[in-house]
Amino acid sequence: MYTTEETTLANLPLGRRGIVKSLDAEGIIRRRLLDLGLIPGTVVEPIRKSPAGDPIAFKIRGAVIALRLEEGHRVCVRPL
Repeated sequence: MYTTEETTLANLPLGRRGIVKSLDAEGIIRRRLLDLGLIPGTVVEPIRKSPAGDPIAFKIRGAVIALRLEEGHRVCVRPL
């Protein structure tokens, strides 16, 4: 599903920005991700992981949003 130039949001290294390419989610999860601003073309940056590694805090459109790994794996990004 992902090209060699793409990865999931959950796999994007801390401090490395990426641009949202697509969402692999349906229903309420898709709606939540879209409501958080994760639409194609949005620049996102992981800024902090919890001590256990889940959730991860992301900077999205000027806001800091925490996403679980399960949600992060549903967002396809192209690293910048």
